[in-house]
Amino acid sequence: MQHMSVFKRRFATFWQIAFVLVMSLGTPWACAAPSLGLGVQLVSATPSANSIPLVSDGNAAPLYVDKADHWGVMRAATDLQGDIDKVTGTKPALSTSAANTRTAVIIGTLGHSALVDALVSAGKLDVKAIRGKWESFVIANVANPMPGVERALVIAGSDKRGTIYGIYEISEQIGVSPWYWWADVPAKKASALFVRAGAWVQGPPAVKYRGIFINDEEPALGKWSREKFGGGNSKMYTHMFELLLRLRANYLWPAMWTNAFNEDDPDNPRLADAYGIVMGTSHHEPMVRSHHEWLAHRRDYGNGEWNYATNEDGLKRFFRDGIRRNKAYESIVTMGMRGDGDTAMPDAGGLDANKKLIERIIHDQQQILTEEMGVDQRQVPQLWALFTEVQKYYDAGLKVPDNVTLLFTDDNVGNLRRLPTPAERKRSGGSGIYFHMDMNGGPFSYKWLNSNPLPKIWEQMNLAQEYGANQIWIANVGDLKPLEVPIEFFLRLAWNPKGMGKDDIAGWTQRWAEREFGPQHAAEIADLVAKYAKYNAWRKPELVRPDTFSLVNYREAERVSEAWNDLAKRATLLKTSIPADQQDAYYELVLHPVLALSNYIDLQIAAGRNHLYAKQGRYAANTQAERVRALFKRDQDLSDFYNTQVAGGKWNHMMDQTHIGYRDWRSPPENVMPATSSVPAGAAGEFGVAIDGSDQAWPGGADVPTLPSFDSINKQRSYIDVFSKDGRPPRFTVDADKPWVKLSQAPAPDGSNDQRIWVDIDWTRVPVGSAQLGQITVSEGNQRVVVRSYATIAVGDETRAAAGAFGGQTGPIAFDAQDAVRNIPGKYARWEWLPDYGRGPGAMTVFPVTARTAPFADSPRLEYPVYFASAGTWQVDLVTAPTLDNYPGRELAVAVAIDDDTPQIARVFTPTTRADQTFLGKYHYKNTSENARTMRFTVKVPGPGKYDLKIIMVDPTIVVQKIVLYDSALPDSYFGPPSTPRNPPAH
Repeated sequence: MQHMSVFKRRFATFWQIAFVLVMSLGTPWACAAPSLGLGVQLVSATPSANSIPLVSDGNAAPLYVDKADHWGVMRAATDLQGDIDKVTGTKPALSTSAANTRTAVIIGTLGHSALVDALVSAGKLDVKAIRGKWESFVIANVANPMPGVERALVIAGSDKRGTIYGIYEISEQIGVSPWYWWADVPAKKASALFVRAGAWVQGPPAVKYRGIFINDEEPALGKWSREKFGGGNSKMYTHMFELLLRLRANYLWPAMWTNAFNEDDPDNPRLADAYGIVMGTSHHEPMVRSHHEWLAHRRDYGNGEWNYATNEDGLKRFFRDGIRRNKAYESIVTMGMRGDGDTAMPDAGGLDANKKLIERIIHDQQQILTEEMGVDQRQVPQLWALFTEVQKYYDAGLKVPDNVTLLFTDDNVGNLRRLPTPAERKRSGGSGIYFHMDMNGGPFSYKWLNSNPLPKIWEQMNLAQEYGANQIWIANVGDLKPLEVPIEFFLRLAWNPKGMGKDDIAGWTQRWAEREFGPQHAAEIADLVAKYAKYNAWRKPELVRPDTFSLVNYREAERVSEAWNDLAKRATLLKTSIPADQQDAYYELVLHPVLALSNYIDLQIAAGRNHLYAKQGRYAANTQAERVRALFKRDQDLSDFYNTQVAGGKWNHMMDQTHIGYRDWRSPPENVMPATSSVPAGAAGEFGVAIDGSDQAWPGGADVPTLPSFDSINKQRSYIDVFSKDGRPPRFTVDADKPWVKLSQAPAPDGSNDQRIWVDIDWTRVPVGSAQLGQITVSEGNQRVVVRSYATIAVGDETRAAAGAFGGQTGPIAFDAQDAVRNIPGKYARWEWLPDYGRGPGAMTVFPVTARTAPFADSPRLEYPVYFASAGTWQVDLVTAPTLDNYPGRELAVAVAIDDDTPQIARVFTPTTRADQTFLGKYHYKNTSENARTMRFTVKVPGPGKYDLKIIMVDPTIVVQKIVLYDSALPDSYFGPPSTPRNPPAH
């Protein structure tokens, strides 16, 4: 067991499950289960002691599947047969009857395979760990499984999907990605394959039903499927079924905007069941009937109204027909009703009347299930989705039958609205989560490219697991592409959430990159993929506007552009090292999203510069207008290349989603280029001056041009832009009247002919005392602009007080939450770091996430030394995650204190604030669009000096990203003041 513990720590992955001891060549042993085909490998290109050759010397071990086994098992076995051929060029035989052979692969489901059952009866295969379990399997190396066979690799499942998952585990292990078809990932090549000696067990999964919802499928997936397959038929869906099974998923809500899964192709539901996929319908499509079916047939059902109060008999027949049609297939039945076409239900006469009507609808639906299915309805999996307005009925006391799964939802942007209480965890139907990675609707739409960073998914779904919402996890994934990475992460996490902690996410991403592209560039690819999703979640691209990032404060827009352009340069450079057969996959999974998003951000920033420069009278406004046009064209060029060139045009229309020009949640009918302005040329040789921290320009500005203050502790840097008014490079001289003002000249960062003057301070030459004034003169001929700069040098006591602390003599103080000097655990909880979460390098949150509130003395706290330059009233802002009121009775509170002062508590969800802060409340749009909420405190500082700022847990589920302190109004910006490190310690 000690060996097992060390092994598990070394190869920690999200699939790892304790192995049981089973017979293997007469020697029982245990080790960690493989993950994604990476990390721990069962399969090698070279033999080891007692390993079984799948392929060796041009010969392949035959595959045996009992003819009495499930059709889906046989079909998956044919995939394994083909996968071995893809990897090695040697195709194994596939048979339903065993023959004499030295080695073999035996595949079967308990109770459906005579071969496997015989091994169990003979004591050669131990299946105690999987018998009777849900979707579990054992992979074992067995000696002398039958006469004439020396050794066999046995893949045995507890049920149909258990066997199928075992088959695909081997496929992945030998080098075939689950995304081989959907992302054109080529199989790894090997001349020989050996499965090492041992036995492994996996399952049952932590979440019973794990799946995706194909939604918002027009125009991308809809047009693509019509062009490639003739529509959303079984030719298309069988590719999706296979992908889900390779990812160990089992559940699907099909596309429904313009599709009717069960009617578009009668083979759709039949093949889904045969493959092993549990089908459902979306949150507003009850009783296995799609909304499109209602639109097509409503005249056949009563008066055609989607209103139970006015068309009960018609709707009952509609429901009954759906259950009768699909009763032979494995489904989860969506219960209840919403309004027609994903809207709120028509009012039946107030809250109580609406509750009673929904209760009656569900009662009637369950009666239909019993009558049509011929079994007690409690044997039929059912769910009721608490989507949008539906949750208010449940919160108001609506009685839901105990066997119906409560499908709680997020806020459409990845923040869970509700977690189950202890009483709800006892329900026989349990509870689950409907999660969004794509949205068409409120609070806003995002349907273009992946904006779902994995640490955020982990943080929220870890809450779901720890609070027991583990019956169903289903994610709205739009068109499926281009959300390959978060889809797989979500589904793998659902298999075993406890197997992957917050510190394993980066490792998971690197293992994913290694599986898809090999080890040489895996670290770089993983970083590119993680960073583009992180940056894209700063603000989803559909919400980015020309004025989103400040063009004048903190160099914010420049820093955002630099971050994106760095990714684009790295991804483009790496492309030259990617093998030819991986180029399509690299473009789809890495290069296209990085290039498209960096281009998009530069497009919006260029439009913002155009507007600012036009206001300032810069001729460079015209250059920026040209740049907007060029970037807008490049956006279309990148989409066209994806559609028509990648994989020979295989994915035509997949990048048809419009994304430029949103005015509200509705997608623009076509991409709309941001508006631009032009500036006429001024007099020859005329120049102007713009400065850091102001949108004015001189001559002509209303205020005296003054740079942000400098101080010797923060050692700030600032700039002056000298711009042309006639389109030619500006001619000028620049001088400072103080020797401590250092000037250096560089091209403007916008690519124009303008010039930037960097302003630094030589602190060895600044006089000690109050703020010193320096004047910088920009001149040419009779043109002259004087810019002021103030510098303050700290005296000895101030320098010593600031040593090792955050803060300086001037300006706001900002630092990241994980930079606490002391992290003091509490009696029941502790603060821990969430790596790479949110806007910065990470965030701090409370573990366990189910921790109870304790007195301050028993609560965990973070402590930060802060130097305040002046006494007075200071604002303390905690930039947190936009967490919702997801647990009844909690207020999402946290406390702040200075030194030993009485802690102040800020509460997000009080009786007076809840309506504004909760889902679709007054502040919900702002909080979710910025992916952050700011909690504000006011503290009194009695005098200059160093103090300890303390952040104290009150409620769990709080996530703190950043702390900002200030005693005067902050300049406008999106991210606020940039975080700075602590000052160096005293010498």
